[in-house]
Amino acid sequence: MTAFFELDTPCVLIDLDRVEANLQKAQQAADRAGIALRPHIKTHKLPRFAKRQVELGAVGITVQKLGEAEVMADAGLADMLLTFNIIGAAKLRRLAALHDRVTIRVVADSADCVAGLSRTFAGTARPLGVFVECDTGMGRCGVQSPEAALELARRIAAPGLVFAGLMTYPAAGKYREADAWLARAKALLEEEGVAVPAITTGGTPDIWHMDQAGAATEYRPGTYIYMDRSQVAAGAASYADCALTVLATVVSRPTETRAIIDAGSKALTSDLLGLEGHGHVLDYPEARIVGLSEEHGTLDLSACARKPEIGEAIRIVPNHCCPVSNLFDRVNLVRDGKLVESVAVAARGRVD
Repeated sequence: MTAFFELDTPCVLIDLDRVEANLQKAQQAADRAGIALRPHIKTHKLPRFAKRQVELGAVGITVQKLGEAEVMADAGLADMLLTFNIIGAAKLRRLAALHDRVTIRVVADSADCVAGLSRTFAGTARPLGVFVECDTGMGRCGVQSPEAALELARRIAAPGLVFAGLMTYPAAGKYREADAWLARAKALLEEEGVAVPAITTGGTPDIWHMDQAGAATEYRPGTYIYMDRSQVAAGAASYADCALTVLATVVSRPTETRAIIDAGSKALTSDLLGLEGHGHVLDYPEARIVGLSEEHGTLDLSACARKPEIGEAIRIVPNHCCPVSNLFDRVNLVRDGKLVESVAVAARGRVD
């Protein structure tokens, strides 16, 4: 069998044993907390891992874009939540086609979004479930108050649609604040006679606080399958849990304290997520990845007692593993340092 360091670089390594351990640990934590797990597949984009998540007990999957949903439907995944506003006639037609094939629900945070959904699904024999997306502190999409959530929930009681509940993506570390927001919204809706079938939340940084999710009935983590440097920084993982690494080769040593690798922003992403540098070098933890251009990565070796040589392969835990999955056509599944299989990233580039 091929050893991982014999692979051409830059490339992605996925440690299968760590993947399995991460999946099992999270499912067990959800089971103990009495909350449903609906993993987000945007991290791995691989039907094989989505199916394994369901086998272990997930109630279904989360997708971010229609393209991802179409790939997963083609692979036999049948229960999805799409957590992105569907706007425009072309996308609404694609959503309708998916709704004919699988169980799929969506989110909305505006009357405009709801109106488009209702025009598309009016007259359908099977109404489309729609969650109200709530901004509980992330500052991204979402209605801005429980009162606005009530107003939009009432609008969802339109032809072709059914109110599915409340959805949020909380800011990291703000799960208590998110719960308080959602609990107020739930109480308000129920006081006004609007039943709240489900409340779905998520986020890997706070995954081990699922037992404190409060009003939420469902949790949607994504990064947990691989973990990355940002999750280590957040305290959600250790480097021993990180299943995805980028294998790179040292191609130049211009000075005693500088090395250049063949992995730049097209391999590691330029995401910093509040961190210094662009990844953690497992083989040389004192090294710092201080700069990325498209194809070059620059390492500062000044703190390293031992330094890599030209031609040496090194493994890097990226700051953010999710975009890395979308940068490579294929990933290499490894176990015990040996290549098991090289597989295509099925939903790569499906950001439409």
